[in-house]
Amino acid sequence: MDEAAATRRAALDAVDDVEPDRLHERITKHVQAGSMVPGVLTILSVRAVTGGATGGASAGDDTLLDAVERRAAGVQLIYDGLRLTRQLSHDEPWTTGHKEAGDLDVLVADVLVARGFYLLSRTTAADTAVETVRAFGHDQTVRETHDVPELDRNLEADVVRLAIVGRCGVQRRRAPRDGDNRRPTGRSHAGHRGRRGAHHVGGRLNRNVQNQFGATLWCAPG
Repeated sequence: MDEAAATRRAALDAVDDVEPDRLHERITKHVQAGSMVPGVLTILSVRAVTGGATGGASAGDDTLLDAVERRAAGVQLIYDGLRLTRQLSHDEPWTTGHKEAGDLDVLVADVLVARGFYLLSRTTAADTAVETVRAFGHDQTVRETHDVPELDRNLEADVVRLAIVGRCGVQRRRAPRDGDNRRPTGRSHAGHRGRRGAHHVGGRLNRNVQNQFGATLWCAPG
């Protein structure tokens, strides 16, 4: 199984019903242009604890492979949304005459994170996903107010942790399926809520270890 292709396919499928077309095209372009490392790491982590079971699954298998790809897509979409948010906070297109494009990208980021939450909502990674977004909001606030650019690296480190946590319970719990709940369509970007709190997130892995691991992974082609 091509993990990067599987991640990209599942991520794009998760946002396939987004309207209007212009928003959908922008989302698709952003997902396709990004590294698939978060989703790939999720799949490889699951494979490590299932004895490689996902490697022999077929595309038509609606059991293990389906759950794994949904988790990979959830992790991937959350990262893609937060990565875009980070880029917008640095580039500030509203100050360079690109207000319309900036506004659209804010919506793109919101949808990506919301869909990622949806895919992980009934998994053991749900709480870690919330922690990841809250920590991101806090880090970006501190970065802006205290000029600490090194905090940008924390996103990749936290996404590594989210991907690894996402492997847990794959065979014990199923991810949400179409029809379980209506997909979110409005603004539900928890990053904005994270900016108002979450100065401490308990149970986190050592930052130095995560940063080193994350930096190594993101050097790989996605």
